[in-house]
Amino acid sequence: MSTSFHSGFVAIIGRPNVGKSKLLNRLVGEKVSIVSNKPQTTRSRVMGVMNRNDLQIVFVDTPGIHQARTKLGEYMDASIQEAVKGIDALLFVIDASHVTEQDRRLAMESARRKGTKLFVLNKIDLVPPGALLPLIEEFQSLGYDAYLPVSANTGDGVEELIRELSRRMPEGPKFFPDDMLTDQPERVLCAEIIREKALLHLRDEVPHGVGIEVIKYERRERSTEIDVTMYCEKASHKSIIIGKNGATLKLIGQEARLEMEALFGYHINLQIWVKVRPNWRNSLEDLKTLGYQLNQ
Repeated sequence: MSTSFHSGFVAIIGRPNVGKSKLLNRLVGEKVSIVSNKPQTTRSRVMGVMNRNDLQIVFVDTPGIHQARTKLGEYMDASIQEAVKGIDALLFVIDASHVTEQDRRLAMESARRKGTKLFVLNKIDLVPPGALLPLIEEFQSLGYDAYLPVSANTGDGVEELIRELSRRMPEGPKFFPDDMLTDQPERVLCAEIIREKALLHLRDEVPHGVGIEVIKYERRERSTEIDVTMYCEKASHKSIIIGKNGATLKLIGQEARLEMEALFGYHINLQIWVKVRPNWRNSLEDLKTLGYQLNQ
């Protein structure tokens, strides 16, 4: 007896730094989106594909919802609006260990959307015993289809989330082959991995002014040659990125190269140059060059 196949698209939204990208990686089972403890880590829509025997769910991770202050911020907001078009379900995610007034406002706005909506309380591993139930009760009046406590960090509750989603997915085709986990090309993944390491090792406002351009990506028989320009907005930021005797840039490059080799399975020669490009986050031309294509 044949079993019908179910599939669908699910958008993951919420304010910055609630763990959307880590949740996406946990759902897919592989790292397809970069993660850091800094807000606005994700700048573009990132797709991750989860495959089960009779099920395929295409998750769309989005930048954190915030007030746009630059053209890059406008692009990030546009990415969110594009991601929620034509979806089969919406995951609204909060950090259960740190609920803000912005969470409450966004939860009310998202609850008004038509279609299936699941409320995900992430980071429950950081919530004191007894605090979770009152938190769920606070939001239950909004009328989401389910309220699901999870920890993207430990995996607790994630299978229950998948079960809730699977029974709400319509019958449909397999949109992508089993071995395709993301729609991000390798050169884009490389740029994002480098930016993740910059977020990890740089301080204050510097990481948010970093843009990555892959200027050479050449596959060879035994290795891949990757040349990258890392842009920043100020000369003082350039010296911070490079570090004393080049130590910080070397660390960023070394960690990025090792992660790329583990992900792609081949040797990589990586070269990174740092250049100052003032106010690039407000330049449409610069944003397009760095892969942030704005709708006109």
